[in-house]
Amino acid sequence: MSTGSLFDSEPTPSSNLRPKAADTAPLAERRRPRTLQEYAGQQHLIGPEGVLRRYLNAGRLPSLILWGPPGVGKTTLAHLLAEELHKPFVALSAINAGVKDVREVIDRARKQRGTILFIDEIHRFSKSQQDALLGAVEQGIVTLIGATTENPSFEVIPAVLSRAQVYVLEPLSKEVLTDLVDKALAEDEQLQQKNVRVQEYGALLTISGGDARKLLNLLEIVVESSRPDPETGEITITDDVVQQLAQQHLARYDKGGEMHYDVISAFIKSIRGSDPNAALYYLAVMLEGGEDPKFIARRLLILASEDVGMANPNALMLANSCFQAVTVIGMPEGDIILGQTVVYLATSPKSNASYKAIREARALVRQQGVQPVPIPLRNAPTKLMKDLGYGGQYQYSHDYPGNFAYQEFMPEQLTGTTFYHPGHNPAETKIQDRLRQLWGEKYGY
Repeated sequence: MSTGSLFDSEPTPSSNLRPKAADTAPLAERRRPRTLQEYAGQQHLIGPEGVLRRYLNAGRLPSLILWGPPGVGKTTLAHLLAEELHKPFVALSAINAGVKDVREVIDRARKQRGTILFIDEIHRFSKSQQDALLGAVEQGIVTLIGATTENPSFEVIPAVLSRAQVYVLEPLSKEVLTDLVDKALAEDEQLQQKNVRVQEYGALLTISGGDARKLLNLLEIVVESSRPDPETGEITITDDVVQQLAQQHLARYDKGGEMHYDVISAFIKSIRGSDPNAALYYLAVMLEGGEDPKFIARRLLILASEDVGMANPNALMLANSCFQAVTVIGMPEGDIILGQTVVYLATSPKSNASYKAIREARALVRQQGVQPVPIPLRNAPTKLMKDLGYGGQYQYSHDYPGNFAYQEFMPEQLTGTTFYHPGHNPAETKIQDRLRQLWGEKYGY
């Protein structure tokens, strides 16, 4: 458990965010921002019009869940928010903290209200551990900041979610990441001693995958492992050099580290690309590395709908059965069920048509707002509503041949709008033929 400055008379000074032992700390730690002005990215949250900036300007902060991919600054942002408000700060890691640790922090925080309690990887907390937070958060004994790479809707209990605001941290842009590299070379004391020129940024950015911590540590590995030009003394960073050195330093699978995200990405893309052999390999890598089988099953459940979809609707049912079976059976036998499901999904025809359809529909609602429901479709529980025509002229489909009656269901301004475009596979070709038979040219099927 790390207690930071929780019980000091003054909050930890911001300079402590960048270690004094710069000669031993990794580059990513040496370059950790000390102020919000140094913080890279997330301007939608901390920029002049950002929601967190408005809270800071008001001198207060609600409980937060920071959700985003690794290396985008969740932990650093939590530190800096506490610094900005001059609040005492305590940090716990859900990997090694238990209910006892949480209660100890809360008991001591009662003497110092306004304490910000940061919990890294809060999705790893069990229900009982998360329950231990509720009273203190609700009573204002602590302000909770949780950080997670997983969807909090699945991993954080509803009681905690209802007491905290969820904010999404976005992947860092190419411009932000490139700037991080340039500033590190120009400002870091150790790198300043070397004559380094970046000729190509592509491999640095691609291999790091938008993870600033991974990017800076990769940069340090490349610089330290490269031989200067014997004539100029210059170290030139090219894509070929980065790829060669990165491959040599590739770490074994660590379910809590960077490889976790690389392997799950390759796993999903292999299934999407209909390669059962590669998918099984990455499944084996994760299982041998001790990955949570329910995490894998949950990803398969999402993929079954997103990438297989209406090309094989049974895929979603099998993936759901897989999740339930793995939850009940556990390991080691759960690998049999996971393996079968992976092969089934990888060899299924693919379609993302329904996935794209709901994304387009939601985007339209956000853009145009909610349009009035046609009067024939409205509920009419009262006589007044019936008199106003609610529900009138509605044609009950089952009263018509083929259980279909040609009528308008869309709001008037959206008539004829098409969201679902069937994919090019046998199952959805049949669906398209049926829709064309029912609706004629109305939706362009």
